[in-house]
Amino acid sequence: MKIAVLIKQTPDTAELPKVSVAEAQSGHIKATMVINPWDEYAAEEAIDLAERFGGDSVAISLGKEGEIDALKHALAMGVGEAVLVDESVVAGGDEWATASALAEAVKAQGDVEIVLAGKMSVDGNSGVVFAGVACKLGWDLLVNVTKIVDVSGGKVTVEQVYESGQETVQVPLPVVISVAKEINDPRYPSFMGIRKASRAKIPTLGAGDIRVAASQTVTWGNLRKPEERKSAVKIFDGATVQEKAAQLVDALLAEKVI
Repeated sequence: MKIAVLIKQTPDTAELPKVSVAEAQSGHIKATMVINPWDEYAAEEAIDLAERFGGDSVAISLGKEGEIDALKHALAMGVGEAVLVDESVVAGGDEWATASALAEAVKAQGDVEIVLAGKMSVDGNSGVVFAGVACKLGWDLLVNVTKIVDVSGGKVTVEQVYESGQETVQVPLPVVISVAKEINDPRYPSFMGIRKASRAKIPTLGAGDIRVAASQTVTWGNLRKPEERKSAVKIFDGATVQEKAAQLVDALLAEKVI
């Protein structure tokens, strides 16, 4: 069994209060880049599943060339392999293009049966990319998972939590799973893990390895300004509320609103 975990590199939230107004306005924020905190739970679960049920794990991240600190953190935790997807393959696209690129990266890893992801990223907070990955792969999607009970017989059994309660569900593999923070306590990277990760050579998948259709990317230069809509305001005068209401009804009838 092979398990893929989706990782994102994000600014360290502990440093964000130190960001100046000028930096925020310019968009050039100097902050330490770390693994997205929500993704640590997914990485921990990938390690645990590989140990419990036997298998390999691989961390996949989309980012600029050289943005591998988050992937090295996952390796230091104990994830078996790591792959960087060069963000140039999405050509400035949106979350749908990102999901498409990550789905192609998952396919490139071979017989992946489980894709794990965190709840959201601390910089975007959209929580939609993993859903897009499931859609592009054509796999079932499980969200708010607090426990992976069993993986056997070509099926996975999990516990999910909702506002109304908790349920246990079983679905066939392969599957995409978004985990909640209640699922585990992420381990700290060990000294040996950090040393091993520091020496690791992380391959990069570029445009020659992954293809994302142009129709799945959006660039600001191609967006058109919506047509201007003109509107007018009319104030009804009358001695009583009933008179004003009657004028309003007549105007709505004339415009065929009612």
